[in-house]
Amino acid sequence: MITLTLVVLLFALAVTAGIVYHSANSPAFGTDRDIDIFIDENTTFGSFIEKLETDARIKNVNFFRKLSTVMKFDTTKMKTGRYVVSPSMSYVSAIRVFRNGYQTPVRITFNNIRLKEDFAQRIGEQLMLNPKSLLKNLSNVRTCEQVGLDTATILTLFIPDTYELYWNVSEDKFFERMLREYKRFWNKERLEKAKNIPLSPVEVSILASIVEEETAIVTDYPLIAGLYINRLKLNMPLQADPTVKFAAGDFSLKRILFSHLESDSPYNTYKNKGLPPGPIRIPSVAAIEAVLDYTRHDYIYMVAKDDFSGSTSFSESLNEHNRKANKYREALNRRGIR
Repeated sequence: MITLTLVVLLFALAVTAGIVYHSANSPAFGTDRDIDIFIDENTTFGSFIEKLETDARIKNVNFFRKLSTVMKFDTTKMKTGRYVVSPSMSYVSAIRVFRNGYQTPVRITFNNIRLKEDFAQRIGEQLMLNPKSLLKNLSNVRTCEQVGLDTATILTLFIPDTYELYWNVSEDKFFERMLREYKRFWNKERLEKAKNIPLSPVEVSILASIVEEETAIVTDYPLIAGLYINRLKLNMPLQADPTVKFAAGDFSLKRILFSHLESDSPYNTYKNKGLPPGPIRIPSVAAIEAVLDYTRHDYIYMVAKDDFSGSTSFSESLNEHNRKANKYREALNRRGIR
């Protein structure tokens, strides 16, 4: 009798274990696509479960809770990061991912950025980094010195591209990664080209930032770069309107007035010879390459074409330039641009 009872009990336990095993290894989510689950330092187990219910449509939340306890998932210490759950993921697999901190990297991209504030905000939108803290570091002398730059040139560290990082990367690790990418970008070939101009990598990026602000027509980049390099070699002021706009803090200026040219800002390249102390935007790779492979010519003057096509007209002589500049000013006046 006892033997029969034991057999029945063992059979019942085996059936139960089989059911639990099958349930634990069955698909846990009702979604038809991969779902991102972000866990930051403020995420509680309760809010985490809510994300699983709302976003990933977990099928049996109570079973997930009980299995989490069995698998020793410490729900009091949620591991920050970006996690991806898929339609085929089982309860066991999901718990292992969250318990062990098996993150999926994020792909971050940044381009078309002018100011430190813009950069900090863009990165903060893609990583767990705090934009205010990141901005503070971008203006911190010691942080900048650690990567061989200063507070004026720090934005030259960041080469626009797409990078894979963990969403919860620390600021220190973020800067370390960007420094590695910077050194990888500035390889022997590019360093040699810069040396032959001659400009340092930072100076190349500063000039590239000006070139990129001058026009939206990428094919004009090498010509404009060549013009500015001619001026540098002649010890002429760059007289770059974009730097005046940067000094004025207004990139929307359609017309540079004499009052703008009186600014005492070190970024006013009408008053100060040479390159400004830092970039006026994070230059694109295309703009950097345009400086490194600038077009050799004798142009030292340029003005926007009066057809407002966005193209640039170049001149070797001041007389020719003044004639073109007058036509452009007349076109501005006709359009009522003051």
